[in-house]
Amino acid sequence: MKQSGVFTKTRKEAPSDEVSKNAQLLIRAGYIHKEMAGVYAFLPLGLRVVEKIKQIIREEMNTAGGEEITLSALQDPELWKETDRWDDAVVDVWFKTRLQNDTELGLGFTHEEPMTRMMKDHISSHRDLPRQVYQFQKKFRNETRAKSGIMRTREFVMKDLYTFARDEEEHTALYERIAEAYTNVFNRIGIGDRTFKTFASGGVFSKYSHEFQTVVDAGEDSIYVSKEKGIAINEEVYTPEVLKDLGVSEDELEKVQASEVGNIFSLGTRFSEPLGLTYKNEDGESVPVVMGSYGIGPARIMGVVTELFSDEKGLVWPENIAPYQVHLVGLNGDDAEVKDYTDGIYGALSLRGVEVLYDDRDLRPGEKFAESDLLGMPYRVVVSRRTKEEGQFEVVNRMTGETRMLSEEELLQDFATNEEDDA
Repeated sequence: MKQSGVFTKTRKEAPSDEVSKNAQLLIRAGYIHKEMAGVYAFLPLGLRVVEKIKQIIREEMNTAGGEEITLSALQDPELWKETDRWDDAVVDVWFKTRLQNDTELGLGFTHEEPMTRMMKDHISSHRDLPRQVYQFQKKFRNETRAKSGIMRTREFVMKDLYTFARDEEEHTALYERIAEAYTNVFNRIGIGDRTFKTFASGGVFSKYSHEFQTVVDAGEDSIYVSKEKGIAINEEVYTPEVLKDLGVSEDELEKVQASEVGNIFSLGTRFSEPLGLTYKNEDGESVPVVMGSYGIGPARIMGVVTELFSDEKGLVWPENIAPYQVHLVGLNGDDAEVKDYTDGIYGALSLRGVEVLYDDRDLRPGEKFAESDLLGMPYRVVVSRRTKEEGQFEVVNRMTGETRMLSEEELLQDFATNEEDDA
């Protein structure tokens, strides 16, 4: 992509009403656009980041046995009344609307009910189980106060996966498989070393649920972490009984702020029983299906990554989710020979499968470098009259600040190799 063709522009200042660091930087860099409080549009660069996060999640869900579908956002009240979750006194985040014939509908904030009802058409025998079905679906939550930029919004895409099992033993095996897949997701994104599988309340379904909490100063949750034992506990369940149960003492734990980037729940038969999702076991008996639900928010991950890795100059993207791997900055734009040479480097990198954002605009070097830092691509490659004459390219690693001087052959070989390693 040539930067002259990107319609979005960077800004020196963020909107005065935006207080979160992630939204300020992402708006300034032209990754997102604020529609209203708690509602953001994703622009070309921002959408590339979200889609890369989604693809990592998709690959790990598929590897774990998941099958991808898409359900509707519009919800039938009668279905939700069967599980007692239509009442605003029970669920206070509904967005509700009406058709022109005055029929009331809801905008889905989660999808246990419709997913369970749908599976009644596909599960009838023990031979039909287990099943793992997931989607990337836009959710709507009528939060009292949207905050934390894209880390807590009223409209967002969520990956929600649902498992369907014959019994608790089979469910537990699926639960652990998805937990492992989540760990793989966060490792691949680049936040695995600071993301912990955290014990949280299991509600009425199980003793515990698990949240995947990333340690970050802007996080809304307080958790207690033992890095040595790999144990984390949400403050909501931090009691002497829980500590004893988990075999950890208070002095082994450190209290930190964290943001929930994923969660996994055992649902038991909470939804299968009222909605009639059963199967015939080997003895011909009708048995309710045992369920689990598992959520990840791609945009929330993007916000957490922004909070973690940005610096005083701007964004800093981990390689696996960066919109482009290389920011090719061409200088001496008024020199036709240098311009042709830079075009050639852009073409050569692109032919080798390297994702390149090419700053081909006629701006001063200082402006280009400042904007490059703000955009946060993993590597900046500078081409100028001097580099052309010397046959050396300055390559800056945005994450570490390391600068290398590479020949054209080394440049092309280096990034082509990186692409192969990432594949």
